[in-house]
Amino acid sequence: MRILLIEDDAVLGAAVRDQIAADGYPVDWVRRLDAAGDALAVAGYDLILLDLMLPDGRGLAFLKTLRGRADATPIIIMTALDQVSDRIEGLNAGADDYLVKPFDLAELSARIGSVARRYAGNPNPLIRLGSLSVDLAARSVRRDGQPVVLTAREWALFEAFLSRPGQLLSKALLEERLYSFDDEVGSNTVEVHVSRLRKKLGAGAIETERGLGYRLGRG
Repeated sequence: MRILLIEDDAVLGAAVRDQIAADGYPVDWVRRLDAAGDALAVAGYDLILLDLMLPDGRGLAFLKTLRGRADATPIIIMTALDQVSDRIEGLNAGADDYLVKPFDLAELSARIGSVARRYAGNPNPLIRLGSLSVDLAARSVRRDGQPVVLTAREWALFEAFLSRPGQLLSKALLEERLYSFDDEVGSNTVEVHVSRLRKKLGAGAIETERGLGYRLGRG
């Protein structure tokens, strides 16, 4: 899941960026709406975190513009505007959630996960996949009842497959969903992570279509 963070406050922006990165998700952080538009023009995002008061305009107008052109990317508003009328306006404009500053970073992570599951069509955080039991909310995996320890990057990759069961995911798409603009990506990085996942989850957890990509297996 690749996330676009639109926040002009340096301290909060850095804290949110670091929290998302610790969760294993790539995040591109911009501080202006024009920069956000540029980022959306060249990359696909699974979720947008949007401040409402930005140096070059209102986040609400930006939100309405996106929804007006049928852009359904999930959006969570982050703002100091805490009146009920502000929340209603934001949600009615097309936001999927609304967080009032200051907020707990762990709560932000939970809300990101909740919104992502809804858009993936599976609000239930518990998934059974052959010998694997996956708890999306707890970000945990068990294989034959035994806990499996995944790194943040391995979890993010596995979650990408879980959110698109049966779909063939190309290497390029996985790289886009796993890395931000500032990350250096090696030529075989995806292959390395897939190999590590198979060792931990079982050889059948991820299937390969040679020359085309990967898809979720049966565990």
